[in-house]
Amino acid sequence: MEKNIKIYALTICQNIIQYLRWLFLGALTGIVVGGVCSLFSWCLVFAADIRTACHYTFLLLPLCGLIIVFLYKKLNYEENKGTDSVIESIHSDISLSPKMAFLIFVSTVITIFGGGSVGREGAAVQIGGSLGKTLGDILRFDDKDKRIIIMSGIAAAFSALFGTPMTASLFAIEVASIGTMYYAALVPCICAALISKKIAALLGVKEDAFHVFNDLPLSVPSGLKVVFLAACCAAVSILFCLTLQLAHKLLHRCFSNSYLRIVSGGCLIILLTLLCGTQDYLGTGIHIIEQALDGHAVPYAFLLKILFTSITIAAGYRGGEIVPSLFIGATFGCFLGGLIGLPLSLSAAVGMVSIFCGVTNCLFASLIISFELFGFADAYYYLIAIATSYMLSGYFGLYHTQRITFSKYENSPTNQRTNHWFK
Repeated sequence: MEKNIKIYALTICQNIIQYLRWLFLGALTGIVVGGVCSLFSWCLVFAADIRTACHYTFLLLPLCGLIIVFLYKKLNYEENKGTDSVIESIHSDISLSPKMAFLIFVSTVITIFGGGSVGREGAAVQIGGSLGKTLGDILRFDDKDKRIIIMSGIAAAFSALFGTPMTASLFAIEVASIGTMYYAALVPCICAALISKKIAALLGVKEDAFHVFNDLPLSVPSGLKVVFLAACCAAVSILFCLTLQLAHKLLHRCFSNSYLRIVSGGCLIILLTLLCGTQDYLGTGIHIIEQALDGHAVPYAFLLKILFTSITIAAGYRGGEIVPSLFIGATFGCFLGGLIGLPLSLSAAVGMVSIFCGVTNCLFASLIISFELFGFADAYYYLIAIATSYMLSGYFGLYHTQRITFSKYENSPTNQRTNHWFK
């Protein structure tokens, strides 16, 4: 009996020590990554403000592309796979260089300045993952602990830029392996995300504020309409993923030289912008998301955003795909919601979280982001939509190295990566 008590006491002490250790490491990660991502956010805002003030700055996009390719070649990092490399580092022992954080920081700012159609959270994942890996190297962690600190860095970066620490924590432990979650990383991820959000707020980073206007109570007819909308969003998320792959395949086949490829892609973006007669599809497009949530969206805006983003990323410009996916979801949801008789603001919000779920395959992160962005008033609608989109989007996704460890359709394990048709 006395021996058992000693064993239990020792176990409890070990658990407490581990808990405090990871709290400290999570806080350290949050401080470091939060500070760097705050600077990143300032630079992005500054670059976007210059582009908005100078109406023809987007004509410099090919030149911006040349600078990006030169930087990656100069630092011998042109073969880097971006976010896919970060996700792969959670599965395996591949190395993440500190160069990743520097290059994605600078190149994303340059891309936004030139009007490339990209987001910021995908870049933040690379910054956070790279900085987390660097911290792990400095502290001489083993491979298992390095993977946890990488996830903590991802959570901290996502939280600092989007201001959604709960989503950031779940996204970090969910994105690598769909169907299983890295619960061992939960405590440091939560700590890192909360600290990072606080650091960003103290340093003046502004959060995106979204508001949903809806007075439609949940009922069978309205629920079925949301199911239909979410099913269509799942189809759009597959279209987005396939268009990204096709654009990458075509541009790499037509232009094997990376300088020529990125200049050609930049010129194509300029031509499309002039043909459209608007710069709404350049940059992150946060203002268009806000307009959609207010009930105003061009019917074909989601298709143009898919085209602009696919060309930008396939050509070699740097940035993320998450904010563009929110743009696509908001505009498509607003458009289709008006046709099927749903409140436009609610439809835009449902479209945002449905597309986010469809392209990332992160079920729980998608549900939590709906709460953090829009509140709990329409929680049942979001739950229905996300579950529908998660199942119907199949095994497609933005990230090539993301693994589906458990089937979406039956209670059985599977071990495959997201589908990529154009190889």
